[in-house]
Amino acid sequence: MSEETKDNTVSEETAAPEVVEATSAPEAVEATTAEETAPRGRRGENNSNNRGGGRTGGRNDRGGREVEKSPFLEKVVAINRVSKVVKGGRRFAFTALVVVGDGNGLVGVGYGKAREVPLAISKGVEDAKKNFFRVPRSGLTIPHPVQGEAAAGVVLLRPASAGTGVIAGGPVRAVLECAGIHDVLSKSLGSSNTINIVHATVAALKQLEEPRAVAARRGLEFEQVAPARLIRAEADALAAAKAGA
Repeated sequence: MSEETKDNTVSEETAAPEVVEATSAPEAVEATTAEETAPRGRRGENNSNNRGGGRTGGRNDRGGREVEKSPFLEKVVAINRVSKVVKGGRRFAFTALVVVGDGNGLVGVGYGKAREVPLAISKGVEDAKKNFFRVPRSGLTIPHPVQGEAAAGVVLLRPASAGTGVIAGGPVRAVLECAGIHDVLSKSLGSSNTINIVHATVAALKQLEEPRAVAARRGLEFEQVAPARLIRAEADALAAAKAGA
C-alpha cells in the first residue's frame, strides 16, 4: 500500500468520530431524553390533578352540606356504661336516656344502647319519637295537680302562676321543658334512679286531662270544673282578641 493511500485512510478514521460527536450523538440523546421525560411528566401531572381535584372536591362538597336542623328539642338525661359477661370476657356498651319534644305539648322518652355513645344517643332519639304523646296544658302550666309512679319512683306535679318557672330536678325538668311546660312545681319521692324518675314524670303527664273534657264526661259546665285562674286567663285572652280586632 502506498503512502498516499495510508494518509487518506488515517484522515478518514480521524474525521469520522468528529462527525458523530458533532451531529448525531447529542441530538439523538436529547431527543430520546425529551421523549422519555415528557410523557412521564404529563402522566404524573394528570394523575396528581385528578386525584387532588377529586379529593378536594369531595371535601368541599362535604363541607358545603347544610346540616338539617331538627324541629324537636333533644335532651340527653343520662348516659351509662354497661357490660355483658360472655365466654371470652366482658363486652362493654353505652346506654342513653333521651327526652325529645317540640316544646308545644308533644314529648316522648327513648332508650338507646350501642357500642358508641353517639350511636346510642341517636337510637334513643328514634325510640323517643316512637313514644310521642300529647300533654294537656293550661297556658304554660298544667291544668291540675297530678302524681305519677314508676317502679319505686314517685313524682308530684302542681300548677304554678305565670313567672314561677320550672321548679324541678334535672330529669323532671328535661321532660317538662321538652313538653313546653314552663311554670310548674314538682317534688320527687322514693327512688332517686334517673330512669324511674323520668318514667314517673311521664306517667304523671299522661294523667292530665283538659278541663272541658272532664266537664263533658261529668255532664257539667266548664266554669264548674275549670279552676278560677284558667277561667280568668281565657277571659283575658278573649278580651285581648276583641281589642286587637
